Amino acid sequence: MLGDALHTSLNQSGVDAHWVRSVAEARLALVQHGFQAVLLDLGLPDGSGLTVLKQLRSRYDATPVLILTARDRLSERVQGLDAGADDYIVKPFQLDELHARLRAVVRRSSNMVVSALRCRDIVVEPARRSVTRAGEEVSLSAHEYRTLLALMERIGHTVNREQLETAVYGDNASLESNTVAVYIHQLRRKLGDKLITTVHGMGYRIEAVE
Repeated sequence: MLGDALHTSLNQSGVDAHWVRSVAEARLALVQHGFQAVLLDLGLPDGSGLTVLKQLRSRYDATPVLILTARDRLSERVQGLDAGADDYIVKPFQLDELHARLRAVVRRSSNMVVSALRCRDIVVEPARRSVTRAGEEVSLSAHEYRTLLALMERIGHTVNREQLETAVYGDNASLESNTVAVYIHQLRRKLGDKLITTVHGMGYRIEAVE
């Protein structure tokens, strides 16, 4: 009932809200899509929302998270903040307060996000989750975008396969050995062969350009 009320209220206020109802669905949605914010209930049917939060942060995803918690669960609020939540709201709450807190965490996140990451004619804008090449927008899948972002954030340094898997999928990823290579291939096809260098036996890097 609470989820339905929140979903309706957010959509009526102009927010394009995507509602999932379990840890499993949340993990999948957060890998496949980019969101401006996450409203996370800690008491989910198949586990704790803290699991979702920890996985999100383990792959360096800074999407702001507002957690919902019961009034008598102080320990959960502390755990949530320690795990990387940006704020929390205690049930029961007023919808106006929830909307205000969501707007606040989005504003704070926008102010903290790096304005742009640049290499040659490639520009990544994390605040907009956009990628351009020579001024033209490039369409990337969520996995391709996170792979590129992990490399762009470490320009001049080699990033190994395990680090890239963690950046894209989190610590619990179980992937085929060539998964990262596929994303690298796709990025080279879309952004140019010279952008990403293979460091044999070590990983991949984007060279710094003076």
